[in-house]
Amino acid sequence: MRLFTLLSLSLALSLTATLAPAAPMHSQFLPPDDQSLREGNPEQQQLLQITDYSVVVGNQRQSNQQPIPVTSPLLLRMKGKPLNKGATVSQVLISFDAESKSLKKPLFDDKTRVLTLNYPLSQYRVILDLLRNDTVYVQFLSYANGHVWADLHTGAVRAR
Repeated sequence: MRLFTLLSLSLALSLTATLAPAAPMHSQFLPPDDQSLREGNPEQQQLLQITDYSVVVGNQRQSNQQPIPVTSPLLLRMKGKPLNKGATVSQVLISFDAESKSLKKPLFDDKTRVLTLNYPLSQYRVILDLLRNDTVYVQFLSYANGHVWADLHTGAVRAR
């Protein structure tokens, strides 16, 4: 009887482990969740390996405003191949902001399949250096409690 109970318990635990949703791919690149913001497994994950990118330096003038401001947005437009099951992201658009102290949250648009990220201008050279020298991944996670996380990361690189 005791052996049967142990076997039953072992089978139940293995089934539970099999049925439980797995941690998101590339979860090893997430920082510690000190504030417990990532409750449970994410509702959505978009994971993209970047294959090509372009830099767009714009210049715009909105002629219907007085005084007429001239702005020069800096964008990185990246494309790649989705890596996880269910990922539909086709493009990542990064905007750089030189002025504000608070950035807009990451946003994934299901219809256009575009992930929009915002970084401070001070991160532009770091990101460009990563794109030029390493394999870069972009991930986006959204949770039921409204928390979102997005990052650019390289794979594990052996130190020389």
